[in-house]
Amino acid sequence: MNLKMVKSGLVLACVALAQWVSAQQAPQMEALPIDPNVRYGVLDNGLTYYVRHNETPKNRAEFHIAQKVGSILENEDQRGLAHFLEHMAFNGTEHFPGKNMLNYLENKGIKFGVDINAYTGFDETVYRISNVPTQNQNLVDSCLLVLYDWACAISLNDKDIDEERGVIHEEWRTRADANWRTWEVSVPVMFAGSQYANRMPIGTMEVVMNFPYQALRDYYHKWYRPDQQGIIVIGDFDADKMEAQIKELFGKIKMPENAAERIYYTVPDNKEPIFAFHKDKEATYTRVDIYMKHDPMPREMRGTINGAINDYMGQVVGIMFNDRISEITQKPDAPFIAGAIFDGDFFVSKTKDAFTLIALGKDNGAIDAIKGIMREAERIDRFGFTASEYDRARATLLSRYENMYKERNNHKNIDYAEEYIRHFIDGGYIPGIEMEYNLLKQISPAITVDMVNQYIKTLISEDNMVISLTGPDKEGVSYPDKDQVLAAIKEVEAEEITPYVDNVSNEPLISDEPVAGKIVKSAAGKKFGTTEWTLSNGVKVILKPTDFKSDEISMQAVSKGGLSLYDYTDRALVKNLKAVNEIVELSGLGKYGRTDLMKALAGKTVSTYFSLGEPMEMINASCATKDLKTMMQLVYLTFTDIHRDEDAFAAWKEQMKAVLTNYANDPQFIFSDSLSATLYNHNIMREPLKAEDIDLINYDRILEIAKERTANAADYTFIFVGNFDIDSLKPVVEKYIASLPANKNRDKIGKISTIQPGLIDNNFTLPMQTAKSTVYAVYSGKQKYDLRSNIMFSMLDQIMDIVYTETIREEEGGTYGVGTSSNLSPVNNSWLFLFGFDTNPQDEKRLTERAHAELNKVVTEGPREKDFNKVKEYMLKQHAQNLRENSYWMNIIKSDVLGYGDNNTDYENIVNGITLDDMKKFTKKLFNGKNIIEVTMTGVVEDETK
Repeated sequence: MNLKMVKSGLVLACVALAQWVSAQQAPQMEALPIDPNVRYGVLDNGLTYYVRHNETPKNRAEFHIAQKVGSILENEDQRGLAHFLEHMAFNGTEHFPGKNMLNYLENKGIKFGVDINAYTGFDETVYRISNVPTQNQNLVDSCLLVLYDWACAISLNDKDIDEERGVIHEEWRTRADANWRTWEVSVPVMFAGSQYANRMPIGTMEVVMNFPYQALRDYYHKWYRPDQQGIIVIGDFDADKMEAQIKELFGKIKMPENAAERIYYTVPDNKEPIFAFHKDKEATYTRVDIYMKHDPMPREMRGTINGAINDYMGQVVGIMFNDRISEITQKPDAPFIAGAIFDGDFFVSKTKDAFTLIALGKDNGAIDAIKGIMREAERIDRFGFTASEYDRARATLLSRYENMYKERNNHKNIDYAEEYIRHFIDGGYIPGIEMEYNLLKQISPAITVDMVNQYIKTLISEDNMVISLTGPDKEGVSYPDKDQVLAAIKEVEAEEITPYVDNVSNEPLISDEPVAGKIVKSAAGKKFGTTEWTLSNGVKVILKPTDFKSDEISMQAVSKGGLSLYDYTDRALVKNLKAVNEIVELSGLGKYGRTDLMKALAGKTVSTYFSLGEPMEMINASCATKDLKTMMQLVYLTFTDIHRDEDAFAAWKEQMKAVLTNYANDPQFIFSDSLSATLYNHNIMREPLKAEDIDLINYDRILEIAKERTANAADYTFIFVGNFDIDSLKPVVEKYIASLPANKNRDKIGKISTIQPGLIDNNFTLPMQTAKSTVYAVYSGKQKYDLRSNIMFSMLDQIMDIVYTETIREEEGGTYGVGTSSNLSPVNNSWLFLFGFDTNPQDEKRLTERAHAELNKVVTEGPREKDFNKVKEYMLKQHAQNLRENSYWMNIIKSDVLGYGDNNTDYENIVNGITLDDMKKFTKKLFNGKNIIEVTMTGVVEDETK
């Protein structure tokens, strides 16, 4: 490799690009205009705002406050306070003391953890209130007031602070896995000499559990201030009025005198490569990350034409690089299991970028992975990309933007909010998709593959290199040291590397087009506003045109039977059944293997995949409207001609063995396996694939199973939902579906796995790196499926989520959160309810007992009215939004086709009609204490087990 120092404004190093910019008569440093549909401004006190009227979803709005503040600004004795402050924002403010804010919002159907949430990073903290109904002006005004309070009026009471310490400690415990420990060890080495080295957002538990109250208040008042805050409000409201309200309300906030400087901490350059290494007993794979650091484009240039060109270059380079990596992993004896290459932030830093190479390796395969990923970087450094690769990448990128352009009137509030948050925090441009798409159409043909190859040479460098190597700590696995890693990189540089050969086929997807059948019957559906066709081969087709999205057509072909038709006692057969979906996906279709198929589909927005489940099989497909014919051809091939790719199958076996070998080290995998075995009485169909199972997988049998499940198209019902014209759909349906092989046989669902009855405890101890207990309790039984019963199970699930947040999380401070789930199966009329949580082993028994007690209290006494009403409001609000989603209608129609009933009609009436007494009677009847399974994994550090 040539030694290079990458300077800021990478693209400007390309004379040809600068000439192109000049030819467009766009000054290089002139900012691109802001989308005229966005009300953007900066108040006198320094606060920035973004307001936009948008009607997707209808009658809804997003309220966000972004802070250019994170853990990077903490002093050593404040580590964890930025994140702690985020938690405290939900524990009382000036206008909403205590839990009043959460109670008020949840009473309006705005759910904590779903619609109300926040996150803290190194350089930013963002709060949001999502999916707010805008018909209620008082609610809209209140949400603005919540943002105001978050900006300057969080209460920070002593008692609330103390109660939250335990919650955050348990959040730390839940997160403390192999990946987390790798971060804690590697980041200080990778960022040596920088503030980033020791500012993980979670902080240290010593600080979290012991900091004085005033320290948090001082941090809040020092850094939460107008010049670091952005208000983002998007939705179905009067934008003039909203802008005026923001100016009046937030303009009152005073900018502190002598405010501390908001420093963006730098990352030092390094001539000598930095090497960070960590091995962990719970790690599941060997991973190498190679960073070639460089200065980012200056913030003031990101919003100019130069920023747009730089982004274009980065995107097409990423597409081409990763297509090559994907092609390598489809071959046997690939040097790595998976890989990725991209240019962007240097890990967590805002002030340094990096060209990043990532590779996952096999046990004892670190050197192979390092050489493999570096070899591809070296190949491109020497020879560049080919013209055909660039043509595909350019077509792929343009297709993405074309789809966004066509969907410009259906862009969701949350997507706009996230775009403007990034603009506020990181800079860049927000001219609107119309201008972005037109700009891309000008940039793309003006930039040649030679320009791209010149650009890539500015990224690949030996200077400023950082290498991170991580992997499992186990007997028999060794790792290279720094000198060996650097020697391996030097060996690659000395290799005689050949240019990449881009093998591209011009064969049509289908060589011999099928003879079209006919639509023999057409009728209006009895519900859901559908049209139903019967085809000449016996296939039934259901059509629901919608206008929810302008450029989306979805299709599902569904058939009863699936895995349930096979013998679960045949271990080899079961393992083959569990691998069918993955292997069909990697095999390709027709004359095209997977890699060649992806090349052939470049520039098209289309996907298909086969899915074999326990009660049914499905073929899922989707496309942009222009790619309908291609989608239908892929569907036809899925039924008639799954490609056989021996190399891809051999590569899959190698990769799966390597990946699954170390899953036995992962406590969560062990727990999940134990939970499944306990629930289903060691039913092998419920076992996860393990490394020793891979040799049982037979490619011939896999393809045979796939052919068995697709041999009779008439056993499927084809459902189309999306923006299509029924008359335009007729010829492709007749050609590619009515021509499929079919017969009069119809499969029924066979025997389905069920949870075993009884009172069962499975408690086991496991050596772990961090002491932690994981508890799951599962209640089960029988109940005939209907929509009303299903709704009541969902209500119970959500009610208990509220109860557990208040009791186990907040009152006890014993866990980061209790997860709840319920299910009523329409297949075999069985139900389950579960709760699960992580906690300190010392609190495990007490918290488990209380979790059972809180559930039993709701079952015997009925839910509290306030919780019941919150859940009702949320369900009604969510249902109104669902009615404008293609995916919702696909699931509703599919459920009806499979005989599970109409899960849409009368939904609102049923929800409104259910009373507290109904819930009490329903739960008392079902929760009789006869079927409870409890699985507890108590993790203790190894020294404690000796």
